Amino acid sequence: MKRAAMPFELLPRDLSAWRVGNTGVDYVHRFDSGEPGPQVLINALTHGNEFCGMVAALHLLESGVRPRIGALTVSFANVAAYESFDPARPFESRQLVHNLNRVWSAADLDGSALSPELVRARALRPVVAAADHILDLHSTSQDVEPFWVYPAFERNARAALAIGIPAVHLVMPRGLGTGVPLIEHGRHGQVGGKGVGLVAECGQHFRKASGDTAIAVTLGFLAHFGLVAPPEPPLALAPARRFELLDVCLVETASFAFVRPLVGFETFASGELIATDGAREIRAPCDHCTVFMPTREPVVGREGVYLTRPLAA
Repeated sequence: MKRAAMPFELLPRDLSAWRVGNTGVDYVHRFDSGEPGPQVLINALTHGNEFCGMVAALHLLESGVRPRIGALTVSFANVAAYESFDPARPFESRQLVHNLNRVWSAADLDGSALSPELVRARALRPVVAAADHILDLHSTSQDVEPFWVYPAFERNARAALAIGIPAVHLVMPRGLGTGVPLIEHGRHGQVGGKGVGLVAECGQHFRKASGDTAIAVTLGFLAHFGLVAPPEPPLALAPARRFELLDVCLVETASFAFVRPLVGFETFASGELIATDGAREIRAPCDHCTVFMPTREPVVGREGVYLTRPLAA
């Protein structure tokens, strides 16, 4: 695999000092205010090479941020994958076996399959289940504008719009179809649920700006639920741009290829060819079809590209 073309502005830090927390689960720390209020989970490193979450989690821990109400839990999720990072192969430490952000169904968690990610998800299961509100911090392989990702529940949209950054929203009316992400575990994936579950894609994996964005989004999320004071000065809220997820195209063959290099946010007319995958053609299902997260290097069985359409803000 080719070395990343851009410089490494973020690199892993030693997390061993934070291994032993106070929850009985390694790398999970919980701080209770003693006052009534929501239980909020800030989750980092669902993928091992997405360092922005590590930056934000360490900011909370090292700065001594404590909740004014409710409780704050800070989690480093896939530390095993994180510790496998090799700058010569910077994209391979995303996961060891399974995508930790697709195994949160009861079938996967209660099943007999084993992998480092499944073992870790089972350990984290009570932590995730106990949270009223979840912010899962991610980053992207391409250097694109940050964006939210969330199930199309009004409670999620309301929180994301109120926090304001990122300004782009990727809304999932039918989930992903490729597994259950952490923010849809249990009651967070239910129409009648009350808890907010948001993913923030904070920018390119190795850019310093992604860490800065992750800190800002995290503090905005905590302030929205009253756990910390609102930022001063207030965040400047850009007009929201919302997109509906229409399809997630999996890579089916080793010959998967886009018609031209894509990084994300490119648009296609209805019926226009986006990629080929063996004999299969992937075409835009609508006008103004906008692609999100086109794969940097196709891997059979993994996600190749998200197809979306713009929504009214």
